[in-house]
Amino acid sequence: MDVQEVLQWVDELVLSNKGKHLTNLQQAVLLGVWDSQRYKEIAQTYRCSEANVKKAAIALWDMLSEELNEKVSKSNFRSAMERYHIHHVSIVGDGARSNFIQSNINVCRESQTSAGTTKDRSPSTSNPDKVQAKQRHDLTDAPERAHPFCERTRELTTLKQWILEENIRTVTLIGLAGIGKTSLAVELVEQIKQNFDLIVWRSHQKFPTLESLTTNLIEFCSQHQEPQLPSLIDYLSAHRCLIILDDLQETFARGELAGTYLPEYRHYGKLLKQLAVNPHKSCLLLLSWENPIEIATLEAENRHCRTLQMSGLGNSAREILKERGLTDEDKWSELIDLYAGNPSWLKIIATTIVQLFNGSVAQFLSCPTPFLGDLDSLLLEHYQRLSESEKLILLWLASHPGLQLTQKPAEFTFSHSDFLKAIQSLCRRCLIEKTAEKGEPYFTLQAVIKEYVRDKSL
Repeated sequence: MDVQEVLQWVDELVLSNKGKHLTNLQQAVLLGVWDSQRYKEIAQTYRCSEANVKKAAIALWDMLSEELNEKVSKSNFRSAMERYHIHHVSIVGDGARSNFIQSNINVCRESQTSAGTTKDRSPSTSNPDKVQAKQRHDLTDAPERAHPFCERTRELTTLKQWILEENIRTVTLIGLAGIGKTSLAVELVEQIKQNFDLIVWRSHQKFPTLESLTTNLIEFCSQHQEPQLPSLIDYLSAHRCLIILDDLQETFARGELAGTYLPEYRHYGKLLKQLAVNPHKSCLLLLSWENPIEIATLEAENRHCRTLQMSGLGNSAREILKERGLTDEDKWSELIDLYAGNPSWLKIIATTIVQLFNGSVAQFLSCPTPFLGDLDSLLLEHYQRLSESEKLILLWLASHPGLQLTQKPAEFTFSHSDFLKAIQSLCRRCLIEKTAEKGEPYFTLQAVIKEYVRDKSL
């Protein structure tokens, strides 16, 4: 049993009792307490008062205490969940794990309740056959679900909050190739699919024009019959739809600043704005290497848009190294940091370590690093998309520790305005990182990208 199962179970419990899902704060409390954090630490992470955290926690403990017929508190929350799970397994049998996730809770109490007084459950649990009958999912373009799925609990919690509670209409996942956007989206769809009538997954690589893409989506929504509604937005208003569009970067021109559309997709920005501004009950999930300009603008205007920039796995990336049978576990953190926790990068490098160093991380790190090897082709795809001004900035950063906006290097002959545009574009591509140096923004390169740019300049 992991915390994600617990979150999903408690969320269903709250939905059953209160008619709404867990709030961001309630989820933060459960995650924090599961990780043995104090209320003060949770408040600091969530950026609220400790009193608000305690208030949310008390309400959760009271509800769980009533449901489990035992006193639940911060100190015994995790053990109570584990006891319940073990007890449930002993009663129900092999199907208990899936039942736990699907909120078949409080077996003893409900068995004593007459049919007329049983509490109503959410549609996804009270009558699954009825729900399934009206649902249509086309996930033929989606990759297989990752097994095991790399730990992304906080990202999943955030996305479910945005989509299910806040009814955000456009959500964009951005990050470098291999960072885990697609795997996260596949897992997300698996966990929230019962909340939608129609789900369709498409890749921009398969559609040469915006018209061909929208036509395909309308055909799916209309069940490939003669369309009865005039536009895609009408279908999104008539049905609860989840549309996942992968590889959004394929709609952007190479050699230009980030978010510059190809001629065949020049009206895409208008469509994104329409879907974000006009009221409907559906969600568009975009996966991309870079953020569209329209999304950044709409998000700044507090429209119904959110962007989640994917970062590395951190310590949970150790599972990747363990699966590959690497040795020198005390060196794993250094390897993970060197390759920014990018799961695909680490899988590729782990293969190299097995092939050349018999799995010894220490021997690999004793050589000049970072070693790129097969990562070169992945990074080339990003590099070829850059404008000339962006390439010049990356080349400069490859030989300097960092860059401040107020000090444009003399080597850059373009204007300060073009300099800022190029920096902003590199940020939208997730190719540079922003930190703080003496209170001022300071831009740097990850070690792998720095090494790649150095190699390109030779």
